[in-house]
Amino acid sequence: MAVVAYTEEDVKLLARLMRAEAEGDGQLGMLMVGNVGINRVIANCLDFKGLRTIRQMVFQSPGGFEAVQKGYFYQRAREEDMRLARRVIRGERFHPATNALWFFRPDGPCPPRWFNQWNTGRFKSHCFYAPTRSDCPRVY
Repeated sequence: MAVVAYTEEDVKLLARLMRAEAEGDGQLGMLMVGNVGINRVIANCLDFKGLRTIRQMVFQSPGGFEAVQKGYFYQRAREEDMRLARRVIRGERFHPATNALWFFRPDGPCPPRWFNQWNTGRFKSHCFYAPTRSDCPRVY
C-alpha cells in the first residue's frame, strides 16, 4: 500500500529525480534519494509545509532539488527506475535516509550538522540529514 497518493506520472517524475540525483550511487543511493522525496511529501514541517504531492515536492522552489534545473532530469524514465520509485512510494525505507529530509554531496566529510539538522549518515557520495522528532513527527 502506498504511503502517499500518486499517479503513474508521479512515479515517472520520482524515478527521473532519483536517477538524476543519485545514479552514480547505484540503486541503493537512488532509493535513499526517493526516501528523502517521499519524506518531504509526508512531513508537512519546516521547509516542506504544504507539500501534498510528488509533483509539488519534485518542483518545489525555492528549496527543491537542483537536478530539475539540469537537462539530465528531463530524460524519459526507465522501467528499472520506475520500479525503484514504486518501492519508496510503498514505504520502503533505507538507512541513513529513513527519516531524512535533506541530502547533499560534500567535497569532504559530512558535517555533523547542516542548516541546523543532524547528520544521520553517509552513503557513497551523499550525506543525509534528518529533523528532530519534535520538529517533524510525521517522518518518524
